[in-house]
Amino acid sequence: MSVASPTHHVEVTGPPGERFEEILTPGALDFIGRLDAAFSARRTALLAERRRRALRLASGCALDFSVATRAVREDSGWRVAGPAPGLTDRRVEITGPPQPRMAVNALNSGARVWMADFEDATSPRWENVVGGQLTLLDAIERRLDFTRNGKRYRVDGRPATIMVRPRGWHLTEDHLLVDGRPVAAPLVDFGLYFFHCARRQTEAGSGPYFYLPKLENHYEARLWNDIFVFAQDLLGIPRGTVRATVLIETVTAAFEMEEILYELREHSAGLNAGRWDYLFNLIKNFAHRPDFVLPDRAKVTMTAPFLRAYTELLVRTCHRRGAHAIGGMAAQIPGGDAESYEAALARVRLDKEREAEDGFDGSWVAHPALVPVCADTFGSVLGERPHQIERTRDDVEVGAADLLAVRRTGGAPTPEGIRGNIAVALRYFDAWLRGQGAVALYGLMEDAATAEIARCQIWQWQQHGAVSRETVLRLLDEESAALAKEDPSALSAEAREIFVRTALAGELPGFFTADAYERHLVRRVTDVTEEAGVTEKARVTEGAGR
Repeated sequence: MSVASPTHHVEVTGPPGERFEEILTPGALDFIGRLDAAFSARRTALLAERRRRALRLASGCALDFSVATRAVREDSGWRVAGPAPGLTDRRVEITGPPQPRMAVNALNSGARVWMADFEDATSPRWENVVGGQLTLLDAIERRLDFTRNGKRYRVDGRPATIMVRPRGWHLTEDHLLVDGRPVAAPLVDFGLYFFHCARRQTEAGSGPYFYLPKLENHYEARLWNDIFVFAQDLLGIPRGTVRATVLIETVTAAFEMEEILYELREHSAGLNAGRWDYLFNLIKNFAHRPDFVLPDRAKVTMTAPFLRAYTELLVRTCHRRGAHAIGGMAAQIPGGDAESYEAALARVRLDKEREAEDGFDGSWVAHPALVPVCADTFGSVLGERPHQIERTRDDVEVGAADLLAVRRTGGAPTPEGIRGNIAVALRYFDAWLRGQGAVALYGLMEDAATAEIARCQIWQWQQHGAVSRETVLRLLDEESAALAKEDPSALSAEAREIFVRTALAGELPGFFTADAYERHLVRRVTDVTEEAGVTEKARVTEGAGR
């Protein structure tokens, strides 16, 4: 695929940092500019279609499998590409932000794959965005070797395969501009990693592998596929070297799983059941409907009928097309006394047993201590086999009504659930503003997805009279005071402001991350940069650095 790239002007407006010049090279910035020139208009059009579809759902339009793409679903002849090097056996994958200490722990954890997460587990401060790319480069070059608090961190001999999750299409990177416009954040995350690491990974016997978040339809999958082709052609890397697993974490994508695999089939590495984002997206899309009101988050387990339908359809779809089906996140953080520790492991084991028995080929964990549990559980089903793709689950029949059978899991929230959502959201917002995207709270590793569930449920519960605004504000004040007492340096006032704006507004905002990024993170970086008088600008024109 050949796309003409007009002359472009790339400007870095974020503050400089240690070794940033190794990532923000003229060649890399030129590459970002070319990606932007080729694909920014399509991204804008697809985001407009997202908004139109959301309005149609809000107005009561039915959600069903598309008649227009029936031929793709009914054609039994096509398959995705075979597993790429390092992605044949994926029985346990670990996720986390690309920070040096966490990267070493993840790579050494015994997991088969580490997903370096620039999205839900990373606060998109400029230093985290560029620093994360440096961590990945150092990991691939085997330069992660340092001592912290008397403990040495270095990558062992057989590390996990690296996959990178860029940010979603709805986000921009306001510290990198092309012709004065912020670049789409996923193009920055993908582009910087691909430019610096694709060839290195290929020469090392692996490849540039990705997780794709928050896709809403097969047209967005087609956009990613065209980006992969464009990037491979531009840097002289064979087509099909890139592999990508799509997270099915929107309810509309659940109705287009086969179409998504079809669009990416040359570059596909399967689908993942991104269950927390899926739950958030379902609540968000149907928050206006009283029959979609859900009880406390802790009570909505993966045995709920609508979630069972979603996961079983995912396994059937993947295996029918020769693709891996990867299960959801185990977010428990084992700790405390021996009884609490064993109870946490038991809950994880039960969850992974269900996934393995359902036909999943692997699953996610958030903490290294959970890797052995997941590996043993899947090992008891897989044995020496690397996966169970041959198990096609032809017994599964899932219709539109099954995917939307939320009323069978309905119920009123409890006072503990209401306070819990407020407490988690508020503390997560504070941590996110301070640069931490994965946060240990009340025995769970929380990220942006679970914070989104928490604030959307509060909006939905208030909207349908399950809790009053006055009660929410009272609890919010109590939790804000508790947070300030727990940590005097907490940004409790700003976190409270985000909560009020995204959980108590008249209309439910799509993402707290987009709102808070623009109002808080970008403003904070700009203020600090101007105060120091050190705005860095890098200008690149077409052809520079090549």
